[in-house]
Amino acid sequence: MTEFQERKSVFQYFSFFGLSVIIKIVQTMRAILHISIGEEWEIRMKVGDRLVLEKKGAGTVEKYKSKILEMTRGSIFIDYPLNTKTNKTAFLVDGTKLKATYVGQEDVAYYFSTEVIGKRKAAIPLIQLSCPPEDQHQKIQRREYVRIETNVDAAVHSANHEFLPFTTVSEDISAGGAALLVPKQVQVKENSMVSVWMALPARTGEINYVKVESQVVRLIDRPQGNHRIMTLQFHDLSDKERQQLIRFCFEKQLEQRKTRD
Repeated sequence: MTEFQERKSVFQYFSFFGLSVIIKIVQTMRAILHISIGEEWEIRMKVGDRLVLEKKGAGTVEKYKSKILEMTRGSIFIDYPLNTKTNKTAFLVDGTKLKATYVGQEDVAYYFSTEVIGKRKAAIPLIQLSCPPEDQHQKIQRREYVRIETNVDAAVHSANHEFLPFTTVSEDISAGGAALLVPKQVQVKENSMVSVWMALPARTGEINYVKVESQVVRLIDRPQGNHRIMTLQFHDLSDKERQQLIRFCFEKQLEQRKTRD
């Protein structure tokens, strides 16, 4: 064997050895990743957890309660849900789209979009729901502030120019979010970002103008009228803006208590 052939053989050996090491590392990382995903899944959602389901209808939202009885990758099985108002069993047909909410680790609530994809006969009849990966489960922010029902003038602008700016009034407001009336013709979408200017009247007669970047959490149809209700979650408030909102809500709360008394 010539010197060139020896070098070529050594190079081929180390190339194969290096490739084998790389493959082994990739396989190990995939195994670790799979384990960590499985552990997080078990922490957040598990068999026996209560599930609240919401189905949007023509101007209404129906809520059901159920329990997770079995879990597979990509789907969950629940018992037949009960209507939260009537306490009657709900029969959901395949293809029904729902919003599912559950409480995970440390009493943190999450929600995700789901769909009825099948049923299974067993000792307890089961409904199969689609279940996206947990990185698509959205955390529900708890209401840390008092929410006051009051009308405040507001102007709404789309962060991505998805609709023309419009003026409106609030239905309620807190230091963490608000509910605004939205004309039905406005093409606003859930989870989109908007900029909201609000005029907050103070007890002194002064008007405080606050601009807040907000995320559209939900759009609720009203059975009558030309408006929907848009619920917002405020983002990146400065300390000054948050204090203005807290002070406004506090003054309104006192004002409403005096009116009731």
